[in-house]
Amino acid sequence: MFKIISIVGARPQFVKSAVVTKAIADSNKKAGREKIREILVHTGQHYDYNMNDIFFRQLSLKRPDYNLGVGSASHGRQTARMIEGIEKILLKERPGLVLVYGDTNSTLAGALAAKKLNILLAHVEAGLRSYNRSMPEEVNRVVVDRISDILFCPSKRARQNLLNEGIYCLGKNDYPKVSIVGDVMYDALLFYCGIARRKSAILARLSLQKGGYYLATVHRAANTDNMDNLRQIISALGDIADSDSPVVFSVHPRTKKAISSIKIGNLSSRLIMIDPVSYLDMMVLEANAKVILTDSGGVQKEAVFLKVPCVTLRDETEWVETVSSGYNILAGAKKERIKKALSKAKNLKVRPFNVYGNGKAGLKIAGMIRGLAKN
Repeated sequence: MFKIISIVGARPQFVKSAVVTKAIADSNKKAGREKIREILVHTGQHYDYNMNDIFFRQLSLKRPDYNLGVGSASHGRQTARMIEGIEKILLKERPGLVLVYGDTNSTLAGALAAKKLNILLAHVEAGLRSYNRSMPEEVNRVVVDRISDILFCPSKRARQNLLNEGIYCLGKNDYPKVSIVGDVMYDALLFYCGIARRKSAILARLSLQKGGYYLATVHRAANTDNMDNLRQIISALGDIADSDSPVVFSVHPRTKKAISSIKIGNLSSRLIMIDPVSYLDMMVLEANAKVILTDSGGVQKEAVFLKVPCVTLRDETEWVETVSSGYNILAGAKKERIKKALSKAKNLKVRPFNVYGNGKAGLKIAGMIRGLAKN
């Protein structure tokens, strides 16, 4: 029995880990005695019902074996609490591998705890770079990639980024240290898209028509902690709603708190502000939007996967292929730039896009983990 521990803590990581968990379970059915036992550790970084519990319930995800319940705090305090809790679990369980996802504080904490105990570490979504070190996520990515033993890259560009930094392809015993596996979020979208269409009633609930609205999300600290950025973004969304079509604005808890502390003026009645919705509802909202405006890396990709034009409310992105392919426009957080980018995005013709693999990333990752188990 080869034991692994997967660390999750934020909403997108629940979905990413579900892809790999399913692939491992499918692999175990064919493996006879050579089973892989996965232990899921939830740090509690996201704890709001709509950001957490509903995911496990609606998507029939594996329930965490451990929940640290860390909650929100400053970066240093939150990460320290996570490391302390994860270390205790690692000492108790003694896994052969720790698996971390993405670029959150949960990712960093899991990676540091594992390597301090000299446990093999694998990073899913390795090699992404925005080259903006003021972003906490960028710092997390760079550190985790540097200390990981196995790096699962979503694209050729991600792999090249690692090579450029001197992180080479072969690790110990010539086992591939850097591998292109594709994007597990694409796997998830392919698997859940049909389910979402059948189960979600979000369009009827919000009285929306296909292609008759814009969808917006904002949650990055660079926008929520910068009052001028946040004010300009919301003002732009209000203008868009008044002059064109309704804007559905899914408001992250951090964003909701920030909005309450600034003076924005009267908001358009056509700017429909809603609490975060389930993954299935969000997928339907994304698939049927006219254009998506977001600062989320995951939503950028999903927009392109679903062939919906995207305007990114940042000056750079780690998912550079979406921009270079012409399907995603960087607009930053200034009102007029956002409106100009939207005008351009409405005329984009999004074609099939497969830079991030063929929907088999989870299977590839599970196969490589099984290879470790045999060594």
